[in-house]
Amino acid sequence: MASIGIYDSGLGGLSVLRAVRQALPRHDLGYLADTAFCPYGPRPVAEVQARACACTGWLIDQGAGVVVVACNTATSAALELLRAEFTVPIVGMEPGVKPAIQATRNGQVGVLATDGTLAGTRFAALVKRFAVGVAVHTVPCPGLVAQVEAGDLSGPATRQLLARYLAPLQMRGVDTIVLGCTHFPFLAPVIAELVGPDVTIIDTGLPVARQVARVAAMVELPTGSSRLRCATTGNPTYVAPVMHRLLYADVPLEHADC
Repeated sequence: MASIGIYDSGLGGLSVLRAVRQALPRHDLGYLADTAFCPYGPRPVAEVQARACACTGWLIDQGAGVVVVACNTATSAALELLRAEFTVPIVGMEPGVKPAIQATRNGQVGVLATDGTLAGTRFAALVKRFAVGVAVHTVPCPGLVAQVEAGDLSGPATRQLLARYLAPLQMRGVDTIVLGCTHFPFLAPVIAELVGPDVTIIDTGLPVARQVARVAAMVELPTGSSRLRCATTGNPTYVAPVMHRLLYADVPLEHADC
């Protein structure tokens, strides 16, 4: 049965998985966390591309008829390569710069993301295309992905990191913040608490899910039995507890050798 395969460097893509399940509740979904190589942010582009090809190929071998690269860093480094390498439709991520620019009231927008995403040509092109008359302030956030992977969504260490990364954005008076990594929506409650109610937080999970729905309809991907299959390149014993916490569900987790 053809399914929708979703892939991320780790567990952050579960935020996209939740949105896709909401948009396409009758489709079978497969999720692959490349935990053995997480995080992608500090890795060379060539290595991220190699992992993207390996993980995408694994999902297709397992029956994916549509693949979602639920990772901004992998999208930036490898989306064009994946589309040239594989014949199934591939949907990537895009930091929500456009909706943030539409939402800002004072022309000051902040973007929290990984080094890999912010250094990529796709992000630069996005800002150049849409940020006319708007200042876009970027903050790389090393360490935050690891906190989410560890299941620490609101502890002192996570709060300390968030306060450090949000401080320059608050100093510049941003009124809109883009969550430019799929791990970061899990930190949104704490971010909202730290910046206050007057700051809009942009998460691109739902727009991506709508695009997945359009692509699935275009290729006439058959509905299934709402099955969810999850795998990791890491150790399922260590990954499963955090995955279950983020998904709010006890889903079996298998090991993927790719």
